[in-house]
Amino acid sequence: MDVERYDDNAVDDGDALPDKVQELAEASVPTSLKGVRACMRCGLLKTLDQFLEYGCDNCPFLDMAGNHERCNLCTTAFYEGQVAVMDPGESWTAKWLRVDEFLPGVYAIAVTGQLDKDIEDEIANRGGGGDVALLDLIIMKLNHDDGMGAMHE
Repeated sequence: MDVERYDDNAVDDGDALPDKVQELAEASVPTSLKGVRACMRCGLLKTLDQFLEYGCDNCPFLDMAGNHERCNLCTTAFYEGQVAVMDPGESWTAKWLRVDEFLPGVYAIAVTGQLDKDIEDEIANRGGGGDVALLDLIIMKLNHDDGMGAMHE
């Protein structure tokens, strides 16, 4: 089986990094274990400072960068578990979490809470961010799913 491998010694200063390595190098990971928050739309985990500085890598239309109030409205400290996703398109875990179309990073397994109705309406009016009804369905499923596919009332 041929496996593409990256070797530090094989890359000179002038050589470009392989695409996968470059993508992983740009993955968003929390810089601290304290103050970690989850984006309420995609579940990406970052510190509040990272959301303030860069916004959400998957949801730039939420306009969190530089806006403290918006960061508080669009993120939450209430989430369960975390998983590092290195190759979202190939990861069964990413598919199960429904983050297989997002960027590599650390994601919450389940997020408690949802975006304000005003923010959902704003996203829908802009035509960005995907289908808000689908997002509501996913949140509803997560709130009633035991993680093994069994639904509870």
